[in-house]
Amino acid sequence: MPYSIMLDAGHGGRDPGAVYNGRSEKDDTLALTLAVGEILQSRGVDVLYTRTTDVYETPYQKAMEANEAGVDFFVSIHRNSSPEANTYSGVESLIFDRSGIKLEMAEDINDQLEAVGFVNLGVKERPGLVVLRRTDMPAVLVEAGFINSDTDNLLFDNNFNDIAAAIADGILDTLQRNGDLPDNGLTAGSYTVQAGAFRNGAYADRLQQELLEQDFPAVISQDNGIYRVTVGTYPTLDEAAAMERRLKRAGYQTVIVSA
Repeated sequence: MPYSIMLDAGHGGRDPGAVYNGRSEKDDTLALTLAVGEILQSRGVDVLYTRTTDVYETPYQKAMEANEAGVDFFVSIHRNSSPEANTYSGVESLIFDRSGIKLEMAEDINDQLEAVGFVNLGVKERPGLVVLRRTDMPAVLVEAGFINSDTDNLLFDNNFNDIAAAIADGILDTLQRNGDLPDNGLTAGSYTVQAGAFRNGAYADRLQQELLEQDFPAVISQDNGIYRVTVGTYPTLDEAAAMERRLKRAGYQTVIVSA
């Protein structure tokens, strides 16, 4: 059975969320949520949505939809805001408490978004949020940059596809470590170390060349519009972990991928 996840585009309808210079959070979150869902579906994850159009539902209704659907995970996507514009920037993920697989997923999402270029503000507890408190499954709320930060908005607009891929990859990183996902082309029982995943093939080419110049055996694979840069193929997890340690010491964000 594939994993199932409900994606929630924050706000909607009569609730615009945070606004800045004519920009509404509800529009950014819907576009990003649909893009993330497309990637997850291409990797065999069963994706449901709280909304796919500009409609409003209360946070309680969204939590109940997830509970009734019986999904494995709930991820809500938002944009952050501060009292004064251009005061803060970066991404953070919110969870009910710092425990379990939800913490792991929140950290994985943040790490992937940091690799795109955001400041990583960490994972924070928010037990009062309804979509985190009333959902029966592990739930994460992602704040994809500050909507009233010109720096974050420039990054959001110029790297939209990479940001969607980063959130999806953060989710997939967690799922891959905790269960089975559809075949990724590796020989059964083998492992590789992923150093990057991009919608833009030029970014993958650049990363591969950078790794090759440091004598890392990097290759690029392409699947459903995602270009993945991986290093080596190893028969044991210990060997893959040794390469992952080398890459992390060299400053790369990595994840071990198993067949």
